[in-house]
Amino acid sequence: MVGWGAPADMSSPPLEVVAIFGPTASGKTAVSQILADELGTEVVSADALQVYRGLPILTNQPELPARLVAIRDLSDEFSVGEYAQLAHDAIDELVRENGTAVVAGGTGLYLRAALADLDLPPAVDLETRARWESVYDADPDRAHARLYELDPAAAETVHRNDRRRVVRALELAETGGSLVPTHDRLWSTQTRRPTLVVGLEIEPDRLELRIRERADAMFIRGVTEEVRLALAGGVSRTAEKALGLRELADQPSELAREQLVARTRRYAAYQRKWMRRIPSIVMIDSDRPPEEVASEIFGLVRAR
Repeated sequence: MVGWGAPADMSSPPLEVVAIFGPTASGKTAVSQILADELGTEVVSADALQVYRGLPILTNQPELPARLVAIRDLSDEFSVGEYAQLAHDAIDELVRENGTAVVAGGTGLYLRAALADLDLPPAVDLETRARWESVYDADPDRAHARLYELDPAAAETVHRNDRRRVVRALELAETGGSLVPTHDRLWSTQTRRPTLVVGLEIEPDRLELRIRERADAMFIRGVTEEVRLALAGGVSRTAEKALGLRELADQPSELAREQLVARTRRYAAYQRKWMRRIPSIVMIDSDRPPEEVASEIFGLVRAR
């Protein structure tokens, strides 16, 4: 085992959830599926884009069935609040039926939403969002000044040039919510159920190689055709965040491949930073066959 963190002592309550987090291409999907088989349970995906049907190659959806994968149309908007309720229901059902649930993913906020009860801001209808976007686009300074009137704490934390967050803060302020919660549980050690959180660690140069290999495999499998078909049918704002979606549709293959690799590399770096902020995480080396990684995690579970 490398990094930091350690399994709790034998006085801890029995584990009910094993969560696996790591950067893109670190092997989460394979490891989590092997571990779930060992534990006699199923995987709950904690990935913001795998919830959509129609982009299995681009979003690297697992080949074996997993909960909360391909459950929404690409035209649907989807929020972390909606995900949290579905994830809690899936985890509770698996724990009730099998004793344990495996949660795996690379979207940090979705992972925390699955494991804990977060104070999540409510979803806002599209008409309200469009109205505030129009206000911002007409005069960003005036929009930010309005935010100061409605929610000074949020205005202090959101730069006036950050269009997306200013609009979101105004949406919430209008409904009595805030982008700045009074109690931030995001990095708390508190979870809904006894949980072991495992982080998959891999050296940057090795991760770069895996990212490139995965990008090559995507093109061989037909990711360009998949993306063009998806866009022809229409995608929501949330689905449009899939890495490489626009590049693959608009750029020549070689350029699109390099842009996909570059964006994935940046996102993986972000995921690594997020991973290091997860409380009580146990880091293990994932630069080896997934069977070996899953076996080590299974050993940590049995030690509890």
